[in-house]
Amino acid sequence: MANVEQCVAALARGEVIAYPTEGVFGVGCDPDNVQAVQALLSVKERIKAKGLILIAANLAQLDGYIDLDALSDSVKADVLATWPGPVTWVMPAGKNITDWVTGQFDTVAVRVSDHPDVQALCVAYGKPITSTSANLSGKEPCRTVEEVVNQLGDRVPCVLNGIIGGRDKPTEIRDARSGKVLRQG
Repeated sequence: MANVEQCVAALARGEVIAYPTEGVFGVGCDPDNVQAVQALLSVKERIKAKGLILIAANLAQLDGYIDLDALSDSVKADVLATWPGPVTWVMPAGKNITDWVTGQFDTVAVRVSDHPDVQALCVAYGKPITSTSANLSGKEPCRTVEEVVNQLGDRVPCVLNGIIGGRDKPTEIRDARSGKVLRQG
């Protein structure tokens, strides 16, 4: 079990961490470190083409990762009305994001989380981190520290000691361009 400072140090070293989110534990890394993203994909046994979610403490942290100007004012208002909160938006990718995060898409899924542990991690690290459910592909997402340790073992060297938010399922995902709900929350 680790605290926020230990997890931030692990992120800076290019390691993969696990941490509680709104509904499940997530695993993440520094989105700008290609080796870290490759390690995350290996931990998850996940293919690059699927892309990853970025989570942030505030909208300013997503600057350069998303192209907010590509959206209409009404869509921006819809997005901002849900943040911070448990809604992930698929947005046009910004100039500072790599295809290791976007996968096969010209978009990126992002969320400004209201979970206190996510907020603390992103504030302490000073930028967003990647987020995908803590589980091996095809397995149930982990909901406790113990489940993370049992399922992922030494694949994730740093697990933030905390509890998930009050949601009983993963966050909703919406497409900012079409307005469609891609995953019910």
